[in-house]
Amino acid sequence: MRILIAPQEFKGTLTASEAARAMEAGIRRALPDAHFDVCPIADGGPGTVQAFLDAVGGERRVARVHDPLGRPVDAAWALLGDGTAVIEMAAASGLALLRPEELDPRRASTFGTGELIRAALDAGCRKVIVGVGGSATNDGGVGAASALGVRFFDRRGRPLPPGGAALARLSRIDLSERDPRLEDVDLLVATDVTNPLYGPEGASVVYGPQKGADEATARELDAALARLAKVVERQLGVDLAFKPGAGAAGGLAYGLCVFCGARITPGFDLVAKGLDLSRRIGMADIVVTGEGRLDNQTLRGKGPGEIARRAKQRGVPTVAIAGVVDPSFDEGAGLFDEIVAATSPDEGVPASRDDAFFRVERAAERWARSLGARG
Repeated sequence: MRILIAPQEFKGTLTASEAARAMEAGIRRALPDAHFDVCPIADGGPGTVQAFLDAVGGERRVARVHDPLGRPVDAAWALLGDGTAVIEMAAASGLALLRPEELDPRRASTFGTGELIRAALDAGCRKVIVGVGGSATNDGGVGAASALGVRFFDRRGRPLPPGGAALARLSRIDLSERDPRLEDVDLLVATDVTNPLYGPEGASVVYGPQKGADEATARELDAALARLAKVVERQLGVDLAFKPGAGAAGGLAYGLCVFCGARITPGFDLVAKGLDLSRRIGMADIVVTGEGRLDNQTLRGKGPGEIARRAKQRGVPTVAIAGVVDPSFDEGAGLFDEIVAATSPDEGVPASRDDAFFRVERAAERWARSLGARG
C-alpha cells in the first residue's frame, strides 16, 4: 500500500513537517509494510517556505527586519535553485510574532514584509512569491510599499505613521523613489482568500477581529482602507479594491498589486505545482492530510480541502486527521472519505507541542489499525 502523507500545519501546535512525522510514525506502527511518501503542504500561509524547501531544495536565508510593531526580528525566506524567492509575510508581519495583549491592527505594519522583498531583490531574484496568510496587519500594504520606497503623506505634507488607522488621513502618494528593481521582477501574491479590500466582506470586517479589532475598530479600519482606495484611484487611476483577493492579509495583496506591480495567484496552486502533487497523488493508494481545526473554512481554498479535491479527481480516497473537528463541519461535502479527530471534547487543548505530536500520532495509528482490520 502506498500512502501519501500531506498535512498542513496544526496552527499553534505543530508545523506541517511535525504533523507529517507524527502521522507517519502512527501509521507505520500499525502498517509496517506500507510505503510512505511524506509531503507537508501549505497554502501560502505559514509553512510555505519550508514546503518549497522540502520539495525542491534551495537555500534557507534569514533577514533582520521589523515586526508588526517595529521591533527587530529575524525572518526566514527561501532562495530556490532557479533564483525564485519564497517569502511568508507571517515571518515578518504575522500574528505569531505578537502576544495577545499586543494585537493592534490600528498600528501594526507590513513594513517588515517589504524589507523581506527588498532582501530578495538584493539577492538578485527576478521572481518573488509572497505567501500572505497569518497576518497581524490591516494597513493595505502601505507599510510594505514604504519599505520599497513609496511615500505616503497627509494633507499637511507630513509622512503617515505606520498602521491602518493612519490611512484615514492619507492625501498624497509619492512613487518617485520606489525601488526601480520592481519593474523587472515577477511578484506573485499567493493567497486563497477572495475578499475585497473593504466593505462588508472586506479585510477589516471579516479578519479584523482575529487581529484584535473590536466592532468599532473594524469599522474605523474599513473606512481607512476605503480612503486608501479612493486616493489611489484619484491619483494613480487604479481601481483594484474589489479585485478578488485584494483584502488578503489586511489588504497587503492590494498594496503589492497597486504599488509594486504584483499579481494575485491561488496560493495552493503554486504550492501544488512546486510539490509535484498531481504526480504524487496519482501514485498513492490513499492520501492522508489534515490540519489543526477542520471546519467549513477547510473547503474554501485551504490545503487539506484542495488536496482532497485533487485526490477525488484521481479516484484516490482521502483521510483527514484533525486536531479538532468543528461540530458544524458538514463532513467535507463528500471530499473526505474518513475524518479522524486527534482530540476528543473531554481532552482539552494540548498542553505542549509534544502532547500535540502524541495525539496526532495516536489518531493516525488508530485509523491505520481500523484500516488494517477492514482488510
